Amino acid sequence: AVVVMSADKARELGLKPLVKIKGYASGGIDPAYMGLGPIPATRKLFSKLGITMKDIGLIELNEAFACQALGCIKELDVNLDICNINGSGISIGHPIGNTGARITYTLAMNMKKRGVNLGLASLCIGGGQGMSIVLEAV
Repeated sequence: AVVVMSADKARELGLKPLVKIKGYASGGIDPAYMGLGPIPATRKLFSKLGITMKDIGLIELNEAFACQALGCIKELDVNLDICNINGSGISIGHPIGNTGARITYTLAMNMKKRGVNLGLASLCIGGGQGMSIVLEAV
């Protein structure tokens, strides 16, 4: 299970968070290009946070389809050495209604394991939408 709560609530319950949410954004494009929604979402998020792809230590980019992931990788100038280091949607799975939780948890665990400060998780949503989140180590 993935549990999201405030830092105050975690302290109250005596829990140590894996990561904290630094920021998130959604974006959209022409539905004809539905798999590329992570591109505007990520660009919007990076602009909001004042960061670039060079600040990111690990990436979980959902692979709903191989060509969709490749398009996002190309347009966002993703470093393949830090992207989907254990596989992603095609190899691990992207269960409907659970994809966001799966890639966010995978990212958080890999950040902790590798000592990474900032990580990006992003996914496409039908209709040309995309969502991205940046996690920060605690």
